[in-house]
Amino acid sequence: MTESIVQRLRETAATLPAERVSMQTLAHAHGPAAHGTWLLLMAVPCLLPVPGVGTVLGLGMVALAVAMWRGQSAACLPRRVAELELSSHWAQRVLGMLASASAYAVAGRFAKARLSHLASAEGRSWTAAAIGLMALIVVMPIPFGNVLPALALMLIGLGLVFRDGVAVVLGLAMAALAMCITAGVMLMAWVWGREWLLGLL
Repeated sequence: MTESIVQRLRETAATLPAERVSMQTLAHAHGPAAHGTWLLLMAVPCLLPVPGVGTVLGLGMVALAVAMWRGQSAACLPRRVAELELSSHWAQRVLGMLASASAYAVAGRFAKARLSHLASAEGRSWTAAAIGLMALIVVMPIPFGNVLPALALMLIGLGLVFRDGVAVVLGLAMAALAMCITAGVMLMAWVWGREWLLGLL
């Protein structure tokens, strides 16, 4: 499974057109676009310095979380997300990151079907809630605030793809860490902002 996905991603990256590439095209490179696939595709670009991408894809991941919460088998994503276009350069970067040692290649060595109930439809309520919260953090304008949430979403996505409950649990743990750090940053910003306003008065 892993070798075929990696090979397909590399072949797609090598044959991308010179113009811009839509997220739908990137999804087709994986084969069936299930929840885990879409989550990976939307999380990886959030690690890249592409203006505006995090906002659109963050909202797309919120829609994906809602679909999972409702038990929908297919990802009901907004058209704006599916039609979001990346330049050929950034599209190749996304496919390369997924096919390289940073994602599927490593997952193929370590990921396996275990604690699968945590990665199944029956155990996705908490997962959907975590995905929604991480997606909201991605949308927020916090410098470098996308990194931990995007990594957490990638782990959860890999867990869903490989039916690996351990990867899902690791993703949820990283999501909890991202929540704590984000809350701390927001608290500091509020305290400093209040002190600054009081100083002006």
